[in-house]
Amino acid sequence: MGDSDAHIRNAINRGLIPGPRLFVATKVLASTGSYEPRTESEHTCLPAGGEAVDGVESARVAVRRRIAAGADVIKFFADYRRRVMRYPPAQQHPYIPNVLHLPEEPNPDILVFEQTEMDMIVSEAKLAKCPVACHAGTVEGAIMAVKAGVSTIEHAYFGNDELYNLMRESGCVFVPTLTVCEEIHAKRYGEIKVQAKRAHELGVRLACGGDIGPVHHGANAREMELMIDAGIPLGDVLESCTVGGWESVGKDLCGLKFGWFEKGVRADIIALETDPREDKLALRKVDFVMKDAHVWKRDGVAVNMIQDNFLWPEKFRV
Repeated sequence: MGDSDAHIRNAINRGLIPGPRLFVATKVLASTGSYEPRTESEHTCLPAGGEAVDGVESARVAVRRRIAAGADVIKFFADYRRRVMRYPPAQQHPYIPNVLHLPEEPNPDILVFEQTEMDMIVSEAKLAKCPVACHAGTVEGAIMAVKAGVSTIEHAYFGNDELYNLMRESGCVFVPTLTVCEEIHAKRYGEIKVQAKRAHELGVRLACGGDIGPVHHGANAREMELMIDAGIPLGDVLESCTVGGWESVGKDLCGLKFGWFEKGVRADIIALETDPREDKLALRKVDFVMKDAHVWKRDGVAVNMIQDNFLWPEKFRV
């Protein structure tokens, strides 16, 4: 989408269209040939998945370009699948390891940046008072990113105590993305679920995020269900998708306060049809939605979503 997420955010914030509160990254930063939608087809015609960054000075310029494009958060990939063409007919996800698809990991996650490059991304973002999010599939990439000073780590499919203790000490928020792990890492999902609980036990701050793309829009509640199933207390799970969301976008750096009840905090409220302490599917049954003291759903029905009721600027009204 390029920078379109910033434009959609602006349209929502200016009252031109209804929508959720967005904090956007525009393009993700990754090294050349890493985060790109590549296949073995000769007729692949897709836009680049991110902005290519190679070297320390390139990282500095890329962050400045993202800030200029309207990014609320700088996001980079610490690692990714870079070896897609090694063994035809090697696949994308999900892999089928057998005698026709060698080796067992035809396209594993490998590092895409050196430590100095990650350090520069974070350092330059700090000049702009902008938080930094990091995609890290490997524990090596996650540890490097935490040492660089990122605000959040997402995935960390092979997380361990060394990583989690480092995250706790640095105040880095962990977004375990159990929903996507359930989908494309099904063989290891049991281990990943245990890792998420371990991170919580060691005092790592959690945020709720499901990695939309492999996971459908509107299926966000599944992430909370999986966190609860992993053994994380319900109250802490609810906090991960309220206060945890605010912490993930930089706390006061995002310019707003939201996620809890207090004077001066955004008036956001949802109500459920059933009690999540008794109904494991309660988080899917949202009956009422208020954002910024404006009601968008009441008695299970959307309201204020058509032009006659929405707060359109005068010049756009008919």
